Amino acid sequence: MTSQIHLQWNSPPVSRRFKAGVSLHSHTLYSKESLDFIYSAARRVPVLSMAIRRGERRYRELHGTDLDLSRGWWTPPLGAHEAWELEKSQVTGLDLDAFVSLTDHDDIEAPISLQVLQECSGAPVSLEWTVPFRSTFFHLGVHNLPLARARAWFSNMQEYRQAPHESRLMELLGSLAECPDMLIVFNHPLWDEKGIGPEKHAAKAHEFLGEFGAYLHALELNGLRPWRENHAVIALAGTYKKPVISGGDRHALEPNALLNLTNASTFSQFVEEIRHGWSDVFILRQYREPFALRIVHSMVDVLKTYELHANGWKLWSDRAFYRCDDGEVRTLTTLFGSKPPAAVAVFVAAVQFASTPQVRRLLRGAFYGAEEVML
Repeated sequence: MTSQIHLQWNSPPVSRRFKAGVSLHSHTLYSKESLDFIYSAARRVPVLSMAIRRGERRYRELHGTDLDLSRGWWTPPLGAHEAWELEKSQVTGLDLDAFVSLTDHDDIEAPISLQVLQECSGAPVSLEWTVPFRSTFFHLGVHNLPLARARAWFSNMQEYRQAPHESRLMELLGSLAECPDMLIVFNHPLWDEKGIGPEKHAAKAHEFLGEFGAYLHALELNGLRPWRENHAVIALAGTYKKPVISGGDRHALEPNALLNLTNASTFSQFVEEIRHGWSDVFILRQYREPFALRIVHSMVDVLKTYELHANGWKLWSDRAFYRCDDGEVRTLTTLFGSKPPAAVAVFVAAVQFASTPQVRRLLRGAFYGAEEVML
């Protein structure tokens, strides 16, 4: 088992040693992302806390029920081909052939839709699968599902997500791992997304690896997580004798900050390398930007107006959805028109203000210090 990490700012041109670059783990408009981060922000900021209470009162007056943003979600701005082209362009700009594996949350429509395009035919059918596990949940990158059986596999994964049972998970992972062209990655294994506490989450990650590690081919270094967490993942991978692999986790317009490098001629050949324990991770310069600043810039991109959006969802509120008490899903544009809840309006205005050139320069100064990558 050999994992090598290459730093763009310390390495000679990678095209001297490698034939291709691999972009793994990025999202399209098919991904559903939680809206309740606004509640989390509001609880910590007094101005937002007051604003969200006013917004809740207004929603209650209009609709006769409480607003619960945990029932809402937003979608990334890029369509399948736009996302594929963004990732491909970055890789080919390094003078490498490109393999791009799009992985939306519990959805395979983006990579399936690419199959009808000549330039994208053969793109791997992949997803980021949400796997409930005891008191938390994990995300697995499942790459390169056989096209003819992709929907059947996806249906089985969805059934487990709705009714989790560990014996069924063992059966599913075992069957997936039997497919020699398939790659199963433990995505950002130490990110406590559910909020049970970092120590408890790490303990569950160890339990998960202890029970199901035989079916996992690599642990992910994530391009949108801080290096201290990624460094801990390297140690975790060493404990379980797994290679580490790149995962950019792009949701907006910044292409993946981490790639894999390979001399494989096909995605399946790359999978074979990883399954045999060989991985070359390439960390690009944008990863060194201050972590908080990169998150702000991603939010700015999410909240932009996109005149040429693939589904016609031009406004940020066209791309944000809410499941109402009657079971219907409506956009925030439909629910609120030009007057969204005050908390949402305050949050959006603040982020959009941050997109102005003057404020961007100020933010760069405020978020001082590059992300330190210590190997």
